[in-house]
Amino acid sequence: MPILSQSVYNAPFNAKTFELSNGLTIIHQYLPATSVVVADIWVQAGAIAEPTKWSGMAHFLEHMIFKGSPNVMVGEFDWLIENTGGIANAATSYDYAHFYLTTAAPHLEKTLPALADILLRANIADEEFVREREVVIEEIYSSNDDPDFLGFQALCQNTYQCHPYRRSILGDEELLLEHTPNQMRCFHRTHYQPENMTVVIVGGVEQERALALVNENFSDFSVRSECPPVIVEAEPAAIAVRRQELHLPRIEQARLLMAWVCPGAQNLTQAIALDLIALILSGGRSSGLVRELREERQLVMDIDCNLSLQKDSSMFTIAAWLETANLEMVENIISDRLERLQKDPIPETEILRAKRQLINDYIFSTETPSQLASIYGFYNIVATAADSARYPQIVSKLQSEELQAIASNYLSPECYAITILKPA
Repeated sequence: MPILSQSVYNAPFNAKTFELSNGLTIIHQYLPATSVVVADIWVQAGAIAEPTKWSGMAHFLEHMIFKGSPNVMVGEFDWLIENTGGIANAATSYDYAHFYLTTAAPHLEKTLPALADILLRANIADEEFVREREVVIEEIYSSNDDPDFLGFQALCQNTYQCHPYRRSILGDEELLLEHTPNQMRCFHRTHYQPENMTVVIVGGVEQERALALVNENFSDFSVRSECPPVIVEAEPAAIAVRRQELHLPRIEQARLLMAWVCPGAQNLTQAIALDLIALILSGGRSSGLVRELREERQLVMDIDCNLSLQKDSSMFTIAAWLETANLEMVENIISDRLERLQKDPIPETEILRAKRQLINDYIFSTETPSQLASIYGFYNIVATAADSARYPQIVSKLQSEELQAIASNYLSPECYAITILKPA
């Protein structure tokens, strides 16, 4: 699609949003050309909902949801999905947990009730709790064998000084061993309530039937409970360079990780502008940092910029893989280029190239029912589902002066968090 010839690219929001009397949100889009349907249930029950001493509870509960309910035996849900030719999975992040299944449209009437039952009325049996905790701890061990996971987690702790975004989503082994089934039941009954839940149905099921299925199966929630209160403080911007260094035995090249706290989804235009800036800096061989540091000067093996969009505050990161001897030089060059970015106009050709790439990426990310369900659910957690359709329009309207101002506000070359990994 020729994006460069269009001054503004408008993407329609083709889904419809409904809210039930109990507070549950339903997002539906009928795709008559497909016989597949995706049900994706998003819950505002991610890691930031955990009391500090309950760290890891949200992810652990994701595991326990699949351990059955009063009406669905352990393993029965998996058996049902497999025997109807579908797939199901789940994921937990800071702002959400979500549970999704893909199936042939005629099988939704069998599979969605089972998914709803384990979500709303999870058993969380004592024996299964103890057994599954060992699986979660093993997942922590496995992640701790990955130097890039360790580096990113250290960077989060270095970047966020007080916000729960600094904690590991997987939790801490010592704290996990202290968790009890009653605490998890309390967490579940506090957060897995209708006002915290969005049910997204996309695919070959018409609106009337989709709404009837959700109404029928998402009405009988567990008795509400109350977790210990969680106080989420706003994260202040860094006022200096916060430096951190780790020595790891399993790496051959050093890692340089830099991060800045940026606007969350409540300020979507600025967050998307930072997404565009990330692409201008590292989106391909001709982009600024890649061209200079990797292609021309060969100071890094690779370099990448990224904006992690989150509800409260996003994180802009620059990550480089390089030889230890080049660490100081590369950090200084990156700081210098960020300073130039704020002072010198960005060439229009670079902006247009990045816009085209970003908008095309957006188009490609909305091609399948599962992609649509995911983007609608995610945006409805951090903003609103309809905001997802604003993304390409916001990108296409951004101008050089606005990008410079936003870079100046958030990407200080003198105030950032930096985590360096070196071979032990």
